[in-house]
Amino acid sequence: MSIPQQVFLRDAMRRLNLTRDVFAGRIGVKRRALDTWLLPETSQEFRPMPEVVQRFVSEIVQNDALLQKYAQSGQGGPLRDRIAFEGRHQLLSVDQFTCREAVEELFRIADMMQPIARCQKISRVLEGAVLGNLFFEASTRTRVSFGAAFCRLGGSVCDTTGFTFSSMAKGESIYDTSRVMSGYVDAMVIRHPEKGSVAEFARATNIPVVNGGDGPGEHPSQALLDLYTILTEFSRLGKLLDGSHIALAGDLKYGRTVHSLIKLLALYRDLKFTLISPPGLEMPEYILEQAGRNGHTIQQTHSLEEGLRGADVIYATRVQKERFEEEQLEGYDATFQVNKAIVDKCCDPDVIVMHPLPRDSREGANDLSTDLNYDPRLAIFRQTDNGIPVRMAIFAVLLGVESLVPHSLRDVTWSPPSHIGPDDSVFHGMY
Repeated sequence: MSIPQQVFLRDAMRRLNLTRDVFAGRIGVKRRALDTWLLPETSQEFRPMPEVVQRFVSEIVQNDALLQKYAQSGQGGPLRDRIAFEGRHQLLSVDQFTCREAVEELFRIADMMQPIARCQKISRVLEGAVLGNLFFEASTRTRVSFGAAFCRLGGSVCDTTGFTFSSMAKGESIYDTSRVMSGYVDAMVIRHPEKGSVAEFARATNIPVVNGGDGPGEHPSQALLDLYTILTEFSRLGKLLDGSHIALAGDLKYGRTVHSLIKLLALYRDLKFTLISPPGLEMPEYILEQAGRNGHTIQQTHSLEEGLRGADVIYATRVQKERFEEEQLEGYDATFQVNKAIVDKCCDPDVIVMHPLPRDSREGANDLSTDLNYDPRLAIFRQTDNGIPVRMAIFAVLLGVESLVPHSLRDVTWSPPSHIGPDDSVFHGMY
């Protein structure tokens, strides 16, 4: 670079007329990383800017069309209006996030929620509000995570689980159930085994609705927390998501988490996706077409060892046995298990290993191996912990209270542990 890094970045922000916060979001980096790049080179905290960022910013400022696009900062109204579903403040699909800037705006709100999620601060911005958790399919993590997120903002939760204990077992329609519940609660999270069913619930009400998983369809909040985890882990490693290699392994046909995640990842630049699945469980073609439109490299293989080579992120999923016939399990044997041996053999020491959970730890299940439990590369518990701030951010945005949170914070009165799990592996200073 012929001019100093600090001058280059300040000139780019001036030409785009963006603040540091918004500029960081536009180029897909954490604000703290940008701050180190903007320091004088003589400073001990100074860090050189990655070459890929320099190329990206140069491309923006040298192209009038891109300059105009990226200069359009958050003046398009509140985030909840920009991601609305059919004009309603609801979150049913990651397709509602049409650009990475909207995703990263939500993540900045999630960052703001971290002290609350980690039991350091308290906020009561949703005091008096009631969440209806309607789960017509088995769930532990998602149901409790949504409930905890709502409670940590001062709200209360009403739960229902399964068809047996629902009026739908008596023949009540989705429309009637949704309309009745809307008179009782201020927001709903819905999980249902049929694809598209949550959209039916949403169309019957004007209150915020969040898709907690609709059969083999989508799971938007899971994909958002997964992406947030990847960005957080990469930030600690000094890596960027743009240009990285993501390996998705397992049941890619029925695994709704990977369907949503690959759509969000496709908003970034120059990614390499390696899709590893047993025969018959490949990623649906319509999702491949959507991801491929953004110019990413997509490879498919049935070989786990071949697919994991050089990956920056391994995202393993379990077989969704509840969604298909037993004979389709052929080919899902022990050679398809992500374990420590194959990760050591195929990947670098800073690879991130993820899984949406639950993982099937029973013998013969061949899900993500427990022999990685004490390996710092295993991010599954940091991943689940991130579900709280991300889901808090979703509720704050949909209910329009995100701007009130910073002014509502106060210290907790109890003494939380320094870290949650007694056996959590130390990872780059996180614990």
